[in-house]
Amino acid sequence: MVNTAQARRLAHVPTPAWIVARMVAALAQWIDPQRPLRVLEPACADAPFLHAFRHRYGTHHLLEGVELCPAHRAEFPIHDADYLLWEPEGGEYDVILGNPPYGIVGDASHYPLFALKERKPLYKKRLRTWHGKYNLYGAFIERSVELLTQGGVLAFIVPASWLVLDDFRKLRTYLFERGSLRIEYVGRVFPRRNVSAVILYFQRGQKGVWLTDGRTETHYPEPLPEQMIRFEDETIRAWERSGTPLGEAFAIHFAARSPEFRRSGLTRPFPQAGDVPVLTGRNLHAGRIDYETCHSGWWMRHEDAPLLRPYYATPHLVVAHTKGSRLVCAYDERAYPWREEFHLIPHFQQDARRVEAYLNQPMVSQRLQAMYRDFVPHLTRTMLARVPL
Repeated sequence: MVNTAQARRLAHVPTPAWIVARMVAALAQWIDPQRPLRVLEPACADAPFLHAFRHRYGTHHLLEGVELCPAHRAEFPIHDADYLLWEPEGGEYDVILGNPPYGIVGDASHYPLFALKERKPLYKKRLRTWHGKYNLYGAFIERSVELLTQGGVLAFIVPASWLVLDDFRKLRTYLFERGSLRIEYVGRVFPRRNVSAVILYFQRGQKGVWLTDGRTETHYPEPLPEQMIRFEDETIRAWERSGTPLGEAFAIHFAARSPEFRRSGLTRPFPQAGDVPVLTGRNLHAGRIDYETCHSGWWMRHEDAPLLRPYYATPHLVVAHTKGSRLVCAYDERAYPWREEFHLIPHFQQDARRVEAYLNQPMVSQRLQAMYRDFVPHLTRTMLARVPL
């Protein structure tokens, strides 16, 4: 069995048995199980996918696993190695499947995969798609594609965030250029985990992208470089073409974060005469701002706010960052200091109240929800920038 403490440090999350069975069964549309296949499960832990593959397709296949902290097993060869740095012997694989680790590699104070921090420079040097903070599951996807035979198939269950986040735009282009993708949105299938997941099926050497939830499907025959993958149809596309993208009409800024406020020396936990509260998303409502409640726990002089962000000095529109794909907007007429949230500064003369009313229409949030579901727990700058005015 997998060591629980080690599993927690390396972001191992057990895969529900029904997901394992579903993924293994789906492989039948791409493979010939009568032919002996070379099959690999990276970060395999107790190798549930290898067991399921053997049970469904027989014992004549070469089944292998890779695990950084393996337990003793006799059923399959398990390579004791870091998958991202491992060099296999014997060539490429016909099938790679599993549930790679999720998490950002960094300091223990902020990121779950601090145990791998010393290896991060090696990962970044080796991988082409590492960008921004990245997430380890993206690295596992790239490495697996490199190890596939022509026509080989990758089947991973991973967070849905790679479909839309800018940190994964290099990965999306990388995949578009090398094969076809069929992506099944399955939502929150991991008990007690706030992760919205998709099953990624990738076949090397083919073309096209399909995204489905079992009821609706979006097909990108020729996806553009770095293109987001989302649910869309002609109604959505026509709506986005119907007006000026918000990102062309406004500069979209992200407000100061907590560490900036702590380092600034401008805040205090109790108000003095003339202080105002630092506002947060909890103060922001559709068409209304609560200027009284101090949800942040910080107070500061109103006139000091522009020292953190110059646009704090000017009344402007604020859009919520942490309300999922629901768009919530209000006009900050008092120009208060904010912790986080999006701040819209117009490139040319705008009727701010008219824009506020439009962005708060249920139709806008409904269309964002239709496209992005709960792929990520927050609205991103790129999503917001594409909203037509």
